[in-house]
Amino acid sequence: MGTATEGKGFGSAVGNEWETPDFLNAQKRLDKAAQVLKLDPSTVEPMRHPKRSLSVVIPARMDDGTVRTFMGYRVQHDMALGPGKGGVRFHNEVTLGEVASMAMLMTWKCSLMNLPFGGAHGGIRLDPNRLSKGELERVTRRYTSEILELIGPSQDIAGPDLNTDEQTMAWMMDTYSVNSGYTVPSVVTGKPQSIGGSLGVVQSTGYGVALAARRAAQFARFKGNSPSVVIQGLGQVGSSVARNLSNAGFKVVGVSDAQGGLFNKNGLDIDKLMEHIDSKGNMYEYTEADKVTNEELLELDCDILAPCAVANQLHAGNADRIKCKVVVEGANSPTTPNADDVLDGRGIIVVPDILANAAGVTVGYFEWVQGLMRLLWTEAEVLERLEGLMNNVCTRVFDKAEEKKVTLRMSAMSLAVERIVEARKLRGLYP
Repeated sequence: MGTATEGKGFGSAVGNEWETPDFLNAQKRLDKAAQVLKLDPSTVEPMRHPKRSLSVVIPARMDDGTVRTFMGYRVQHDMALGPGKGGVRFHNEVTLGEVASMAMLMTWKCSLMNLPFGGAHGGIRLDPNRLSKGELERVTRRYTSEILELIGPSQDIAGPDLNTDEQTMAWMMDTYSVNSGYTVPSVVTGKPQSIGGSLGVVQSTGYGVALAARRAAQFARFKGNSPSVVIQGLGQVGSSVARNLSNAGFKVVGVSDAQGGLFNKNGLDIDKLMEHIDSKGNMYEYTEADKVTNEELLELDCDILAPCAVANQLHAGNADRIKCKVVVEGANSPTTPNADDVLDGRGIIVVPDILANAAGVTVGYFEWVQGLMRLLWTEAEVLERLEGLMNNVCTRVFDKAEEKKVTLRMSAMSLAVERIVEARKLRGLYP
């Protein structure tokens, strides 16, 4: 009789619904870490697939009185360490495979940071720019109602992600609380401070990426006190990275958004640029830099490249033209596994997303704790705790990479997977 894995006899345990490029890339990284750790297939197999997923159809009334339906998802990858934790994204190309890949990424991120969370993620397939605020609220509330059986402060905690924000989290918290009959602040993180949000949340991810970049500069043994930096994506994360690194003495020479970018080899005045963007609504009338495309920006000569936009920006098609010395992944999965191999072969150091942008979920953990215990930490306390955790994990990842002669990604993945494997072994396989 064949095994379930072979797809004979009892049949395959899972179908092809996960097999999107994003999810297959996530599996490749796990498989590579498993080889480094010399794990047997029976140990790895349960981690290669999500534990639980829910697909829902979301009917919502539009402003013109018509009813439209949207697809929504919530996926929990691994819960060995605790309740699920992960974002909710709104995008017109969201798929089950993409959400599953993000849930797996969150598993490794939470494990690496020693947080008591498993990995989860969610999303709705829609274009938020084509819906009014009222329509977005109705869609969000109905989505929350449809996934009530999966979420909760002890089950699965949502947070903001692509095209969602503190208002989205407020709607989700309120919908869950109305159904519970009392206020439940810790069902989401990243919510407004007035209803239980933590101080320090807005700048936390960018602050952590900048801290990882500073540690990476030491690891790479850069000469001089002003390493040059290029940042793709000048949104909430990228702008925080730019400000923090500029204040630390780094020279930010290039930045971009979805429409294109700017380059000045002598360095950009970040405060002046941000003032220009606030007043003009864009960066393109800024006269103290040359205009470049996003593709050109990624290939600029610099010490540190920080892709802080969307996934799959460094790939097999451009990896051989990247001219930086260090990549610091501010976005989730901006580098494909094939590009990893090329960059490693060229001696380019990659600080992986599960380390570089883990400050966001770490401060989310702080918010969850504050909500459960009805505490309020000052912003200084939040950032101090965050810096301590980030520095500790950076040291562990960098030291293991040097000791085992592996990349930073494999070092980080090995540490994360080892903790999950230990937890699963101690808990056992039920029944």
